[in-house]
Amino acid sequence: MAKRVVSGIKPTGNLHLGNYLGAVKQWVVQQDDIQAEGGETLYFIADLHGLTEWISPAELRANTIEMTATLVAAGIDPDRSILFNQARVTAHSELGWLLNNVARVGWLNRMTQFKDKAGKNREGASVGLYDYPVLMAADVLLYNTTHVPVGEDQKQHLELARDIATKFNADYETELFTLPEPLVSADAPRIMSLRDASAKMSKSNPSEQSVVKLIDSDEVIADKFRKAKTDPDLLPDTIEALAERPEARNLLTIFAALADRKPADVLRDYAGKGFGVFKPDLADLAVATLAPIRDEMVRLLDDRAAIDAILEQGAEKARALAAPMLRRTQETMGLML
Repeated sequence: MAKRVVSGIKPTGNLHLGNYLGAVKQWVVQQDDIQAEGGETLYFIADLHGLTEWISPAELRANTIEMTATLVAAGIDPDRSILFNQARVTAHSELGWLLNNVARVGWLNRMTQFKDKAGKNREGASVGLYDYPVLMAADVLLYNTTHVPVGEDQKQHLELARDIATKFNADYETELFTLPEPLVSADAPRIMSLRDASAKMSKSNPSEQSVVKLIDSDEVIADKFRKAKTDPDLLPDTIEALAERPEARNLLTIFAALADRKPADVLRDYAGKGFGVFKPDLADLAVATLAPIRDEMVRLLDDRAAIDAILEQGAEKARALAAPMLRRTQETMGLML
């Protein structure tokens, strides 16, 4: 059976280097690898998931447009992958409701991300924030998905999707739903702040110097890397020697990810050299990599009609794939007379 990979990303504004290297670039690699094997890739902007915490309609629309432009600029090809925003394919919501009646409350109570995101305000959190893992299950089960790209924080959600599929198939004595497998990329880096490598790179950080935004100019990108926090020691010749040097390790991780090289290989080139040599080279590499993406992003953001056309083209293809599965689910549950 050919692989069918499905993955979604919440629409957030001001995407940064951590988003690109940790998620977007991985999608581009997977698109090429999976299709080379004869498989199929579907990527969607998860705007329905974007509603679980309050966001203004204008901001959500703007974020969805920006995310689409970023994905295309970074290398997701709408003619090769199916790219759409979730809300245009109503089967996601419809299957999500049907699966709510299969999922168990106890399963959702074990979801750690709700506890993390709701914090002490669990009673004031939206039902959507509590229930969104079921919609995530619908997102993948709707397409007979064989593989789902997952990071460490998403493995629990994939297990829930498999549990829901298994229970549905058992309850209704069918083999309707495919149990998706995780697609784990060992190369997906965790990018930390340029000012404090104990914290992830985040647009919410009050220090502009801590985060490289994809929309930053060449000059700003270079300046942020040249001023990135480091230590006075020279670079060593082994990765192990960086165990207690988080800032140095973070910059090495970024260099390797941008250059599509192993960190150990990069380290061999710079062993015994100082950051006065390393950081300017990293700045040049970052500019060379990110500038074409930024320029294409800006071009696409100036053409709203082109973005709409891309999303509608993808949604049309996704609706055609989703409709038979939704119909079969409804028939299996006795909803079609």
